[in-house]
Amino acid sequence: MFEKVLANLKLTNPVVHCITNYVTVNDCANIVLAVGASPIMADDLEEVADITAISKALVINIGTLNQRTIRSMIASGKKANQIGVPVILDPVGAGASALRNEAVKSLLKEVKFSVIRGNISEIKAVALGSDTTKGVDAAVSDQLTDNNRQEVVAFAQKLSRDTGAVIVITGICDLITDGQQTYLCQNGHSMMSRITGSGCMLSCVIGAFVASGENVLTDTAAAVCAMGLCGEMAYQESVGTSTFRMNLIDQMSLLSDEHLQRGAKIELL
Repeated sequence: MFEKVLANLKLTNPVVHCITNYVTVNDCANIVLAVGASPIMADDLEEVADITAISKALVINIGTLNQRTIRSMIASGKKANQIGVPVILDPVGAGASALRNEAVKSLLKEVKFSVIRGNISEIKAVALGSDTTKGVDAAVSDQLTDNNRQEVVAFAQKLSRDTGAVIVITGICDLITDGQQTYLCQNGHSMMSRITGSGCMLSCVIGAFVASGENVLTDTAAAVCAMGLCGEMAYQESVGTSTFRMNLIDQMSLLSDEHLQRGAKIELL
């Protein structure tokens, strides 16, 4: 399923423009480099459109949000849409404040996203920020389980159809859907939730995979499995959270297509 995705990524070495948060920006840059792409972390309004114009993907992360960067996110997103560059949204902390909620609404209104990735609470907040999906999340619980899988899948598929974006819900297991086909990935390790930035890094890895690929859904699924698999391998080499973060980036730099093919725990629902 993931034949030559990493080899092609390293061959093309796409530029990934990341407007991300200052808590995790260094880790995001390093994992984009590790996977074989080239990161640019530019967020000033005076240059974001120019930087996006020379990039193959744009990742927007609202983790440390402010009015200045909201304007930059919208400007870069519009430029990306104009030139056909895929845009990935990571709605970090969506639902936690009025500012974040309004920013998500503005971004959904002004920018067409190729992928939206978050935990289920964040994705529910994204749904509330879309006029076409308001209220549909009322009965969706905050964890994907065997008992509520059908409900969460239906929710994610509807949001994907309404937004036109591949929806990724990450958690104990990860859900990836384009509104028609839906994948469940069970790679990963609980240690990933104990470090800051694993989700932010994943969104940037998705940007790199989508930038060099041909199918947004399968490229996104490959990125999710790759990140989870690297988390599993990193844990085996780690003594604590700090070494885990370091080993996570190391494992991404060493990952091959063959290892990804063998290690991916993914199913089509």
